[in-house]
Amino acid sequence: MIFPLVRDLAAAGVPVAVACEVLGFSRQAFYSWQRDPVCDRDWNDAHLVNTIVDVHADDPEFGYRFITDELERAGHTVSENRVHRLCREHHVWSTTTRKGRRGTGKTPGPAVHDDLIERDFTAAKLDEKWLVDITEHPTAEGKLYLCAFKDVCSRRIVGYALADRMTAELAVVALRTAIARRQPAGTLIIHSDRGSQFRSRRFRAVLTAHRLRGSMGRVAAAGDNAAMESFYSLLQKNVLDRHPWQTREELRLEIITWIEHTYNRRRRQRALGRLTPVEYELALHNRELEAA
Repeated sequence: MIFPLVRDLAAAGVPVAVACEVLGFSRQAFYSWQRDPVCDRDWNDAHLVNTIVDVHADDPEFGYRFITDELERAGHTVSENRVHRLCREHHVWSTTTRKGRRGTGKTPGPAVHDDLIERDFTAAKLDEKWLVDITEHPTAEGKLYLCAFKDVCSRRIVGYALADRMTAELAVVALRTAIARRQPAGTLIIHSDRGSQFRSRRFRAVLTAHRLRGSMGRVAAAGDNAAMESFYSLLQKNVLDRHPWQTREELRLEIITWIEHTYNRRRRQRALGRLTPVEYELALHNRELEAA
C-alpha cells in the first residue's frame, strides 16, 4: 500500500530506483503494481478495516450492526452489508455471537489487571477502593444499562452512568463522573470483573491518566465482587422489579432518584453503625478534623 508514495515521489522528481531502495522493496514490485494498481475501493476498504478493528477492540461485544453505527458517528458513509462483508473477511466477530453447538456464547476475556482486592471488602479510608459493575433491565423500549462505582469504605455510590447500550463508553463516562465528584488523591484501586468494557483501551487510558490502579476478579467467581453485587441486589428489589417499565427515561429517573435520595442519603446500614453512606462520610470527615 506504500506504492502510491513512490508514484508521488517520482512525479516530484525522485527516481523510482532511489525511492524503492529507501523504502525497502524492488523496482519490479513497484512496476508490477503500477500495471495493475489497487483500486480506490480496495484502498478505502483497507482504511475502513483499520477503523473497524479499532472499534471492535474497544467494544468486542459489538457485531457488524453496532460497528456500522459507530462508523457513521465517526463520519463514515457505509452500508451494513459492506461492514458485514469486511467483518466476515477479517474475522471480526462479536464476543456474544453464538457459534457451533448450543450453549456456547459470551466468554470473559483475559484479565488485564491482577486481583488486588482478593475479596477483602474493607477499607480504612475513603477513596481507597472502588468497586464497579454493570447491570441491565428491560423496558418496553428496550434494555437500560447502569454502570456504577461504589466506595468500599462508606458504601456510597460515588459515580454512575446509564445508557441504552453496554459499551466501553458507558464505563468511561461513569468513571469520569466518579473522578470529577471525588477528586481522589493517593492510591485508589478500581476493582471490576473481566467484562470487555473494563478491559477496553479507553477505560484503561482513563485509569492511567488519573494514576488509578486496576484490579480484576476471576472468571465465573461472583464472590470476587460480592460487595458490588449486594448493591445491585438491593436495586433489583427496590426499583427494577417493582413493576414493568414502559420507557428507558422513566426507569432512568427512578434509578437516579433511588441512588441519590434513598440509598446514599436515607438507607441506614448496620455495617456503618446504622448511618447512611453520606452520614458515615461526614462522621469520618469530622473525626479527621478533630484529629488535626
